[in-house]
Amino acid sequence: MSITDGRSITQEENRVQLERAVAPDTRIAFFDHHAPTWDSDMNQVAQTLQRLKVLRERLGVRPHQDVLEIGCGTGRITGWLAQAVHPGRVVAVDFSPAMLTQARARGVAAEFRLMDICDEVLTQDTFDVAFCFNAFPHFRDQLRALQNIRRLLKPAGELGILHLIGSQQLNAFHAQLSHPVCHDHMPSQHILSDMLASAGLQLGSLTDEPDLFLLKAVPSGGA
Repeated sequence: MSITDGRSITQEENRVQLERAVAPDTRIAFFDHHAPTWDSDMNQVAQTLQRLKVLRERLGVRPHQDVLEIGCGTGRITGWLAQAVHPGRVVAVDFSPAMLTQARARGVAAEFRLMDICDEVLTQDTFDVAFCFNAFPHFRDQLRALQNIRRLLKPAGELGILHLIGSQQLNAFHAQLSHPVCHDHMPSQHILSDMLASAGLQLGSLTDEPDLFLLKAVPSGGA
């Protein structure tokens, strides 16, 4: 699909990569490095997909929806999302070119784009659902990301942030990892609520248990 100024996706990706050469996010190199082996544990992949099937109703993904998957990584769940919303569509984005290479190789029915949700987002598309699975803590500017997500949502759209462990467990896990992701934490509910409000979103529900973190938010004044 085209970008708003008429440039092709490939041209736009080249522009983004040139800009990043000036001030790159060091997380990109981290995820590029790990992309080829990211899905080496196939049992874990299968367990993730099974959990998503169980959670489907709570996630609010339904047929005919347009879904933006933010931080799609290797496309581990993109195919599942595409099946869940068919005949709707999934646009899956990530800031790691190597992750997107792995994702595109799956051949699933989704559109993959190189996009950093913390940068200027050059698209006029809007979506019924913006879905962040295992991604939000890695946004270097979480408020800017939420502001961009708000702009990409339809008036009655919904943001979902999902992890299959709670925030305490997630933050402890990240703290054990190497730089730069060792400092990538999920904020407290109070801070999240403030950021959502500043971005024009309001918290709909939040589950934060040892085996599940699920935040849902809608545009302020939306349905």
